[in-house]
Amino acid sequence: MAAARGSPGTWRLLLLLLPYQAAGLLDPFSLGIAAASAAALTGYLSNPRFYCGRLVECCEEDKALNITALQADLSTRLFGQHLAHDVIFRALTGFMSYENPKKPLTLSLHGWTGTGKNFVSKIIAENVYDLGMQSKFVHLFVSTVHFPHDKLITKYKDQLQSWIRGNVSQCARSIFIFDEMDKLHTGLIDAIKPFLDYYEHIDGVSYRKAIFIFLSNAGGDMINRAVLEFWKSGKMREELQLKDLESVLSVGLFNNHNSGFWHSSLIDKNLIDFFIPFLPLELTHVKHCVMAELRQRGLGENEELALRVAEDMVYFPKDSRMFSDKGCKTVSAKLNLHL
Repeated sequence: MAAARGSPGTWRLLLLLLPYQAAGLLDPFSLGIAAASAAALTGYLSNPRFYCGRLVECCEEDKALNITALQADLSTRLFGQHLAHDVIFRALTGFMSYENPKKPLTLSLHGWTGTGKNFVSKIIAENVYDLGMQSKFVHLFVSTVHFPHDKLITKYKDQLQSWIRGNVSQCARSIFIFDEMDKLHTGLIDAIKPFLDYYEHIDGVSYRKAIFIFLSNAGGDMINRAVLEFWKSGKMREELQLKDLESVLSVGLFNNHNSGFWHSSLIDKNLIDFFIPFLPLELTHVKHCVMAELRQRGLGENEELALRVAEDMVYFPKDSRMFSDKGCKTVSAKLNLHL
């Protein structure tokens, strides 16, 4: 009876070899070695450690987060955002280390263009999945691309729920990024409210290990005013704490018709874990962005060139030129002019 065991691959090989044995071209001993080798090879190839990452990308729901790598990325690639650095590091490491979270991790990133919101979502994706934004488990929705027509909101709600349900069914550790939240039609984002709540399962699917990230320019003016007042009072920007901005930010978004969160149940029911302000960047931060661009292009360290490019950017207020008007958004284009 023991001979009846074996994988389908092993039996296929045996069937192929039987005619050779019958013709006397293969002795029983050699046939046994071939069968054992086939069984061993089949077992090796069927091991997830072999094909995951080599042949296909696999959903590794319980993969440990490399805390050191995440800290290094936030420290060396994100400039001028001490609040975002601290909150995102603690939020992601805490969430990923918890085997049974009570709800999905939900982050809402706010600030002017060029301050690092999209870049941070990229860093998060890269630290959860090796393929980063190219991973089939990372899903990007851009409001003006995926939800352009206000007359189709009902259809979009059904599609959005279906997309999220289908992808989380395939991989519980799915990441969903919603860009241009300030351009999203009012009420649409409430369609995902059940998936962000504290339910253990919805129709047999658990959403508790998923990550939702919202990116928005809404609230940027509010953040800039707060930082400017802080500076005028003689305080360092690094003295700003999350509590100085988070509650004001959430209330402002809830009451802002153009925020994507206007009277949203996501805010009303406290389903967004963190509202993370991205502060306006100063000249020194823009210079760091230029230096990073130079290194990425293989042009080495050139602080003099980096300073010239940074000084060529537009800053506000006009009298003090304290903050970059576009953050680091146009650094690459500006660098091309100087090169």
